[in-house]
Amino acid sequence: MERLAPYTTLGLGGPASDFAEAETAEQLVSLIAEADRQGRPTLVLGGGSNLVVADEGFDGLVVRVVTQGVSVSRDGDEALLTVEAGEDWDALVVRAVAEGWSGIECMSGIPGLVGSTPIQNVGAYGQEVAQTIRCVRAYDRRTRQVVDLEARQCGFSYRDSAFKRDLSRHVVLGVTYALDISQESGPIAYQELAGRLGVEQGARVPLAAAREAVLELRRGKGMVLDPADPDTRSAGSFFTNPILSADEAGDLAARAPGHPRWDMPGDSVKVPAAWLIEQAGFPKGYGRGPVRISTKHTLALTNPTGEGSTADLLALAREVRDGVREKFGVTLVNEPVMVGCALEEPAAVDG
Repeated sequence: MERLAPYTTLGLGGPASDFAEAETAEQLVSLIAEADRQGRPTLVLGGGSNLVVADEGFDGLVVRVVTQGVSVSRDGDEALLTVEAGEDWDALVVRAVAEGWSGIECMSGIPGLVGSTPIQNVGAYGQEVAQTIRCVRAYDRRTRQVVDLEARQCGFSYRDSAFKRDLSRHVVLGVTYALDISQESGPIAYQELAGRLGVEQGARVPLAAAREAVLELRRGKGMVLDPADPDTRSAGSFFTNPILSADEAGDLAARAPGHPRWDMPGDSVKVPAAWLIEQAGFPKGYGRGPVRISTKHTLALTNPTGEGSTADLLALAREVRDGVREKFGVTLVNEPVMVGCALEEPAAVDG
């Protein structure tokens, strides 16, 4: 049996009953197809940066994706990058910045592999991969065919996709991104990043400047993997920023007048989960046994000493989620993928 904890950034998770590595897309398809024919449970493992694995492990086949390859072509003023699922995401960003390909520079420093980016619709500082993905190549386990899905077929929404909503159907084999050929970043959308760069929101800056500013901000929040920084032993942001309907936003405004918010299309409102967590009484560094909220970033739950368990982490996550719901009537939703574990439905709270 292969322990899964070393393959996750949290350092948590029990053993897999069977383990294999796929070095090519063909091997990946073959391993998954054969397991499906045998009726064996399977888990496709990428960089393990957005994964919470049960202490009991995984009773089935874990396939670690280590496929490599990037091909580049040109379509007018865009560079088309077709990238194998096992390529490191940040290495791709580094190359894009160096080559003058604009559109993913604000997602610098995000850990994980390319194959996970369409599943999570990975994003940061006003950019998300849905803005640049042209096509996703995947193995459809239902039809047993390799398919090329255009972006409009991927069901992208905030930190979500059709792939994430049905994790059992598609295995991502590769992604094609369309990036602007430009030495300048996309418009800087987040005030925090604009402030670090010393520009107005909407301005464009050199790609390298955008990348370095993003990395500085992420390091300050413990969001760039560093073996010497225990706050980076996390799965990144554990909760997504809630998007509330107009009625829900009105209820929150009555409970917390003047709270921070971002207006969204259709009268919906996005609320910073970090603010909700802190105001509900869970500051940075708040701990439960060997696990804690990051000392740098309220959204990250960490396993700083490596001595925690998944059960410890989930207990802390439930405490935070339920505390926020009780105070504000807002139920936080976890961002990482849960394997063999889950946050149970919150108990009803009056008010």
